[in-house]
Amino acid sequence: MITLYGMGSPNVVKIYIALEELALPYAVAPVDVFTGKQFDDAFLKLNPNAKVPVIVDPDGPGGKPYTVFESGAILLYLAEKTGKLLPKDQAAKFDAIQWLMTQMSTVGPMFGQFVHFLRFAPAGNDYSKSRYLTQATRVSSVIDQRLAQAAYLAGSEYSVADIATFPWLRNVPALLGADAAAKLPNVTRWVKAIDERPAVKKALAEVDAVRGRTTAFDKAEAATLDKLFGRGQFAAA
Repeated sequence: MITLYGMGSPNVVKIYIALEELALPYAVAPVDVFTGKQFDDAFLKLNPNAKVPVIVDPDGPGGKPYTVFESGAILLYLAEKTGKLLPKDQAAKFDAIQWLMTQMSTVGPMFGQFVHFLRFAPAGNDYSKSRYLTQATRVSSVIDQRLAQAAYLAGSEYSVADIATFPWLRNVPALLGADAAAKLPNVTRWVKAIDERPAVKKALAEVDAVRGRTTAFDKAEAATLDKLFGRGQFAAA
């Protein structure tokens, strides 16, 4: 049985969805990042970069236990392990990988930084909020254009690219606003279709359950947030 280390952030939600879609047995080991558990020695042995998600597969390559961190790497690992969620056609497969990389390099970082400056930064960061809001809006529009051409990001097949991107773009109305969401009709259609998948419904219910077992960001101590965000005494400059 695969062990999933994480909590309820979008990058962890991806892995819940993939495990449910692939019907792989798994157990959740909650990592309470807002109390600093990702910095414990035991967790750093799994991921020296102190981030979730992480999986440990007891039946890894060669039948040996194997640990995987970074959500995109985990999705590719699970797809290769099962032979699912990546198209067999080579062009479509690399379409999926390209859009997966777009999520990893742009969607996640831009939305993540926007949320950081919106919720956690002190006053006086209007430039930063504007920059990341603009970039999150821009990449959402790029994805909307792609979804005007195809049902899913890789084309006709649901893939790891969709699983990676869905947990971020399902939050467009809440984060970017109703007006921005109205300009993304293809994203809206795509989010609705994925939201209705039985495996996704089950995964999101599991995410809600683990959120109830971990600390909410607004309950975190200031010193823990400083270490998490690399600020104050943990800042490089």
